[in-house]
Amino acid sequence: MNELTIFEAHSSYVLALLFTQDTKTLISAGMDNVIHLWSVPDWILAGTFEGHVNSANSLSLSPDENILASGSSDQTVRLWSFPDGNSLHTLQDRKKTVSAVQISPDGAWVGAGSYGGRAKVWTLDGEDVIGIKASKKNLSSIAFSPDVKILATSGLGDDILIWSLPSGEQIATLSGHKTAAWSLNFIEEGATLASLGYEGSVKFWDTTSWSETRSQQLETPGVRGLTFSPDEKSVALSMESKVQLWSVKDWQLQFEIPISTKVVSSLAFSPDGNLLAIGGADNKIRIWEL
Repeated sequence: MNELTIFEAHSSYVLALLFTQDTKTLISAGMDNVIHLWSVPDWILAGTFEGHVNSANSLSLSPDENILASGSSDQTVRLWSFPDGNSLHTLQDRKKTVSAVQISPDGAWVGAGSYGGRAKVWTLDGEDVIGIKASKKNLSSIAFSPDVKILATSGLGDDILIWSLPSGEQIATLSGHKTAAWSLNFIEEGATLASLGYEGSVKFWDTTSWSETRSQQLETPGVRGLTFSPDEKSVALSMESKVQLWSVKDWQLQFEIPISTKVVSSLAFSPDGNLLAIGGADNKIRIWEL
C-alpha cells in the first residue's frame, strides 16, 4: 500500500466521499456546503454542485448514476442530475439536519435520516412514500436492504431498528451497542447487517432471525466510521488520526494508515477495490493505493 496523493478538497471538513462505478470520478461533500467532482487519476476539480446553504453531510448515487442525492444540515435532501449538477428536486420532511441519505438499490426511492429521530422515504420524482418516527434521538445512519423490503435505522441510543417497507411497520429491535450505533451496511447479498457502535464493537446480524451472529471488539477507542471493500473481504475503520484495514473473515489487522489530523471524517473504496479515499477535518482528501 502507498499514498498516491493528498490534496486540499474543501474549506472545511470532508464529510462524505463516493466513487462512480467506473472509478473515473470521486465525489466529495463538505462542511463548506458544496459538492465537488474530482477526475481520476489526476485528481483535478471537474465540477461543483452548489445549492445547499449549510453543511453537505451525505451522498448517494442512483444505480444508473443519473441522479445524485445529498443530505444537508440546511434540513433538505437535494436530488441532482449527474454529472452536470442541475438541481432536480429539493425535499424537506422536518426542520432538522439531514445526517444520512441513500438511494435504494432498485433506484426507485431515496431515504433520509434526520436529527430528531425521523426517517423519510420519497420517490426520485420527489413524491412522498413514507415517514417513520424511528427514535426520539438523532439518527445518523439508514440502510436499504438489497431487495428494498427493509430499512434499518440507527443513531444516538443503544438500538438499531428494523422497518418493513413500504408499510413502515417495525419488525425488529437489535440491541447490544452502547450510546450510539452507526455505519449500517447490508452485506452478503442482504443476508447480514453489519453495524458499528460507539463502544467500539462491530456487530453482524442475521437478517432472517435478526439475531447477533458475531461481534468484534476493537481495542482502539474513538472508532467513528466503517466501510466495506467492494468484495466485502476487508473493512476500513476510521479512528483518531488513523485508518485501519481489517480482514472480515478472520478479523486480522491488515494495515494501519497514519493520518495527520485527529478527525477522519469520511472513507470510500473505489468500486474496483484498488483505491481508498480518506477525508479529514483538515479539509484534505488522501488517496491510498491498496
